[in-house]
Amino acid sequence: EDLLKKIVAEKAGAANQSGKNTAQNNNNSSFKANAAKPMPPAPGAPNIQPELIAVRPQNNLPPSTSPNKPSTPTNIPPQQPVSPPNALSMFFDEADALFGKYVGNGRVAYSALKKDQTDLNRLLGIIANADLSKADSKTKQAFYINAYNILVIKNVLDHNIPASPLDVKDFFSAANFKVAQKTTSLDNLEKNMLFGLQRDARFHFVLVCAAIGCPQLVNFAYKPNKLEAQLTQQTRRAINDNSFIQVNTKAKTVAISKIFEWYASDFGTNALQYINQYRNNPIPADYKLSFYEYNWKLNKQ
Repeated sequence: EDLLKKIVAEKAGAANQSGKNTAQNNNNSSFKANAAKPMPPAPGAPNIQPELIAVRPQNNLPPSTSPNKPSTPTNIPPQQPVSPPNALSMFFDEADALFGKYVGNGRVAYSALKKDQTDLNRLLGIIANADLSKADSKTKQAFYINAYNILVIKNVLDHNIPASPLDVKDFFSAANFKVAQKTTSLDNLEKNMLFGLQRDARFHFVLVCAAIGCPQLVNFAYKPNKLEAQLTQQTRRAINDNSFIQVNTKAKTVAISKIFEWYASDFGTNALQYINQYRNNPIPADYKLSFYEYNWKLNKQ
């Protein structure tokens, strides 16, 4: 009987302690709930709602603008152009091989080249990333001449070998190319990048615009150490070509390319006088001069 009374007393004590803990927890919860609720405004006071404060994550904070703490490190050297060793030498050699393989009698084998553009794409990469900062003037001239002729070919291929370059909108004026780390158009490459180095009228006889009316494209690359002789050679070749300079001795007339009209200032005050510098048989000064229509058909084989 005494044992039974002791057990009952222990259970009653445990139940009583449990009740106290529950009451304490309820009181704490009530206190927290009440603390989270805003206090009602006093009578007559404005009803101001508590503001929500957004905390910006630390890693999204804007950079410091303090003059003592620059946002950009100043000890990082500028990035240098990425260009493999002897890239320019590689360019002239590989351009020479490309022209030798796909150009014949002034015409380009566009269809054959379109099937395998591996060599062309490698040249385009060199053209885009070339570092000319230490190149001399002749090297730059030769580079730009070859780059122009290669990019014209690339433009023809990219537009599915049109019947004429004029069938492509902005063929010459669209800035679709990268040359020596600069974005450019064919027009800008010719008129500013190349002619900006030197106003040499002979350039007009080595830049080929993909048309039959242009001076013929050669099957070799222009190279710095040969450029002076190559420019003169190609100028003589064009000016002594009977289809390019059309002389009629019976009628005493001469019809010349519109290149001499479009770029008249490059040839001095007298186009005929310029032409005769390179003619094997000079044209008499009393011959009547005219400009024949330019043939814009594609120079394809």
